[in-house]
Amino acid sequence: MSERILEKEKSVSAKGLLPEVISLAWPTMLEQFMQTAVQYIDTFMVGSLGTLATAAVGCTATVNWLIGSAISALGIGFLAYISQALGANNKKGAKKAAAQSVLITLIIGSLFTFLALSLSGVIPKWMQADAEIQETASRYFFILYTPMLLRAAQIIFGTALRAAGDTKTPMMVSVLVNIVNVSLNFLLIYPTRELRIFSLAFTMPGAGMGVTGAAAASAAALSLGGILITAAFLRHPVISPRGESLRPDLSVLKPCLKIALPNMAQRFFTSLGYVVFASCINALGQTATAAHTVANTVESAFYVPGFGMQTAAATLTGNAIGANNKNRIPSLSRAIISLEIAMMIVSGGVLFAFAPNLVRIFSKDAEVIALGGAVLRMVALSEPFYGVSIVTEGMLQGAGKTAVPFIFNLICMWGIRIGGTLICTRLFSLGLEAAWGCMIANNLALLVCFRAYYHRSGLTPEKKNR
Repeated sequence: MSERILEKEKSVSAKGLLPEVISLAWPTMLEQFMQTAVQYIDTFMVGSLGTLATAAVGCTATVNWLIGSAISALGIGFLAYISQALGANNKKGAKKAAAQSVLITLIIGSLFTFLALSLSGVIPKWMQADAEIQETASRYFFILYTPMLLRAAQIIFGTALRAAGDTKTPMMVSVLVNIVNVSLNFLLIYPTRELRIFSLAFTMPGAGMGVTGAAAASAAALSLGGILITAAFLRHPVISPRGESLRPDLSVLKPCLKIALPNMAQRFFTSLGYVVFASCINALGQTATAAHTVANTVESAFYVPGFGMQTAAATLTGNAIGANNKNRIPSLSRAIISLEIAMMIVSGGVLFAFAPNLVRIFSKDAEVIALGGAVLRMVALSEPFYGVSIVTEGMLQGAGKTAVPFIFNLICMWGIRIGGTLICTRLFSLGLEAAWGCMIANNLALLVCFRAYYHRSGLTPEKKNR
C-alpha cells in the first residue's frame, strides 16, 4: 500500500501542479503589482516636482531596501518553520512559531525605529547625495520610518499568513494600503489647485507639502497596513498566536533563527551592497541618480512574476518537506520555473520595446529619459534568467537551506557588482550603463550558483539515490 502511494507521489506531473502553484502565486503577484503601481504613481507625482525632488527621494531608496530586506529575512525563518509544521499537520507547532514571531516583531521593530530615526540626519551624506537635497532627503527618511514597528508587523505577519497558505489577506491589505497612499499623495504633495474633468471644473484642496507630503502619505498608509495585517493574523483560525506565551521559546526560535539569520545576513550584506552601489551612482551626478531611481522603479514592475512565484515555491517546498514528500519537489520545480520563464520572457520583451516611453512617464528630462531607457533595455535581456534564480532561491528558503545562498550572494554582490562598478566608474570613468552591466553580471552569476547548489542540495532524486 505504502509503495503504491509512493509511486503515485513520484508520478505527480509538473502540469498537474500548475493549478496549486497559480492559486498561491497570483495573490502575491497582484500584491506586488499593486505595490509597484503605487511606486510608479509616487515616482510620477514626486517627479512632477522636478529632478531634485526625484533625487531626494531616490538617494535613500537602497537604505529602505536594506532595512526592509533584513526584516523580511526574519520572516523567511518563520515561513519555513510554519509551512513545514503545517505540512506535517503540526498545528500546535505552527501556533507557537506564530507567537514567537510576535516577540521578534516587537524587538526588531523597536530596534530599527531607533536606528532609522537616530541616523536619518546623516544617511543622505553617507549616500553622497548632493548638498542641496540632503535636508529634504533626511526629512523624507525620518517621516517614512516613524511607524517602523507597524511596518515590521506587516512584513513578518504577512509572511506568516502566506506560510499558512493565506496569500489573499496580505494582498487585500496591500491593495487598501496602496489606495490610501495614492489618495493621501494626491492631497498632501500638491497645493490647492483648479482641476478639470471634461467640462467640469472644480477646486481640489491640497497641502502643498511636496516631498514631505509623499513621506507622510506613505507613513500613514503603511501604519494602516500594519494594523490590518496584525488584526488578520490574530484572527487566523490555524496560526493565531492568541493564548500562546510570548516568552522566548528556544525550541521554536533556534530552528527559525537557524534559517533566518543566514538569510538576514545575506539580505543585509546584499542590501548594504545596494547602498554602496547607489552611492557610486549618486557620485555620478543628479542625472545619473534620477535615471537610476526611475529605471529601478520601472524595472520593479517586471519582476512581479518572479517574486510571486518565489512565495509559492517557498511555501509548497516547505509543505512537501514537512509532509516527508520530497518526490513532489522536482515536479514542483519544473512547474514553477516553466511558468516563470514564460512570463518573464513576455515581461522582458515589453520592457525592451517600451523602455524610453516608460521612463518618459516619470521624467521630462531628455538626458534622464535617454540614460534610463538605455539601462532598462540592457536589463530586459536578462529578465528570464533572473526569474529562474528568484524561484530557485525561494525553493531553497522553503527547505530551510539559506546558509550557502548567503555565501553566493555575498561573493557575487561584493566581488562582481560592487567591485566591478568601482573599477568601471572610478578607475575607467565609465557611467551608469557600465554600473548596470555589473549588476546584470551579478544576477547571471547567482543563477549559475543557485542552480548548481539546488542540484547538490538533496532536493533532487539524483542526489537522494546516490
